[in-house]
Amino acid sequence: MICSDKTGTLTRNEMAVASVLLPDGDCTASGTGYGPQGEVRRGDCVVDPGSDDALAAIARAALLCNDAEVRHADGEWRLAGDPTEGALVAFAARAGLDAAAERAAWPRCDEIPFASEHRFMATLHHDHHGHAVVCLKGAPERVLDLCAGADGDEGTAARARWEARLEAAAARGERLLGIAQRRADDACDRLAVEDVRCGFTLLGFVGMIDPPRDEAIDAVARCQAAGVRVKMITGDHATTAQAIGARLGLSDRPAVTGQTLEAMTPEALAEAAWSSDVFARASPEHKLRIVEALQARGAVVAMTGDGVNDAPALKRADIGVAMGIKGTDAAKEAAEMVLTDDNFASIANAVEEGRTIYDNIRKALLFILPTNGGEAGIIVVATLLGAAMPITAAQILWVNMVTAVTLALAVCFEPPEPDVMSRPPRPAAEPLLTRFLVQRIAFVSLLLVAACTALFEWSLARGEPVAVARTVAVNMLVAGEIVYLYNVRHFTATSLEAGAFTGNRVAALAVAVLVVLQALFTYAPAANAWFGTAPIAPVEWAAIGAAAVALFLAVEADKAWRRRRGASGG
Repeated sequence: MICSDKTGTLTRNEMAVASVLLPDGDCTASGTGYGPQGEVRRGDCVVDPGSDDALAAIARAALLCNDAEVRHADGEWRLAGDPTEGALVAFAARAGLDAAAERAAWPRCDEIPFASEHRFMATLHHDHHGHAVVCLKGAPERVLDLCAGADGDEGTAARARWEARLEAAAARGERLLGIAQRRADDACDRLAVEDVRCGFTLLGFVGMIDPPRDEAIDAVARCQAAGVRVKMITGDHATTAQAIGARLGLSDRPAVTGQTLEAMTPEALAEAAWSSDVFARASPEHKLRIVEALQARGAVVAMTGDGVNDAPALKRADIGVAMGIKGTDAAKEAAEMVLTDDNFASIANAVEEGRTIYDNIRKALLFILPTNGGEAGIIVVATLLGAAMPITAAQILWVNMVTAVTLALAVCFEPPEPDVMSRPPRPAAEPLLTRFLVQRIAFVSLLLVAACTALFEWSLARGEPVAVARTVAVNMLVAGEIVYLYNVRHFTATSLEAGAFTGNRVAALAVAVLVVLQALFTYAPAANAWFGTAPIAPVEWAAIGAAAVALFLAVEADKAWRRRRGASGG
């Protein structure tokens, strides 16, 4: 399971106001980035901000109740602050307001910063004529609660109409913020939470979009194909979260809200955490509960987070993933992994990379152990038969030395298997050496023992000296390792195609180096003296080549048999 937050990880983290819901109708807003380029329309008509008091009022309140700064530098508009607040600053500019002038006309005296407990931000402002006003922005339902009435009507009908409009905007994937204000006592210079209880006038709502990253959509699909379930946990409205989840390809089950989670029994929470993929209006505490519920069902859980409050969930998860750009130091210290680009696609890439590394570790074992098993088997067989040793200790040392720095190293550079992201996850308790690998190791070890012993005895039967017969056996062992290297590039997929001999330049280079080393081992007088070898004739090379091809085909036959049985080896 990968439990991911939404903003910036699954989405671009480039908020832009797309719609404005006013008491007397809806507007659409255009423009991207944080510059003033764009416009606001009512229907097909561009709105003149100077003649639309309702639009000017909501834009002014959104600008004043805001900590973001947008500056033009080096030919582009740059944001200093939260992307959501930056989108509101850009919207105010597109609505015709000058940020510096408005803030100078209404300087801030005090503020209540946004907090998850009260879900709003409020600021107190005085103009230069002694008038005071409190501006408020926050979660739509919270702002509606704080307003004395909606659209001038204190009854439930007006609120129901607002909620229907909000639901329609959220269904388009828009993140909604309510904007309100009220007059304050002109002598007031301090603002407390107790002062923000009621009496606000609802100015309207702004709907913002933060579209999913294209690469995140692809990454989610890759994870799902790999048997890795993705769950999105966000503070957004449930309908907005559901719309974004649908665009990402997540489950179409209804989003589970944090409020619903709090009311659930442990059993119901475990079921909801397992079956649902979208969680809305969720707090860091909810993240921790979701992680624990999934782990209780046996899942291996990765959790993303960036805030101080996310640290417990990051620590509790099997793999905590912190954001390298927007993440706090506390989150990074609590996590096992830090995303330097805050992009979900990097998590999917890490899954593929991890599976590839694990495969290559297993391939290295699958390559090295039969080699050692073959060497040991040759000596054991010769001892049991009371025959001459086909390979001496010095020659074994040579084989281990040259193959370890050439062929065995090449396995580490193997590209991913074609099906690496279409396999189900392996069981967490699965051993490194599975029964499949042990069977393959034993099978190839026997093939090497049989081939080397047979060619050694064949050389002696032809009347060749022991030194020649041993040289044939050593070269047969190395040749067998060379062809087996191409067998082992795929666990069960066929190597009887051109592509199996390409794609790993290190392997080709390693084989070329090994061929040169074996030529020196066989024909260099110094090597003959050191290792007790002797030059061999073309007929011996032909026999070695034929035996190597037979070994290669035998392993491929084993692969084909396993493919028919449905084994993947991965």
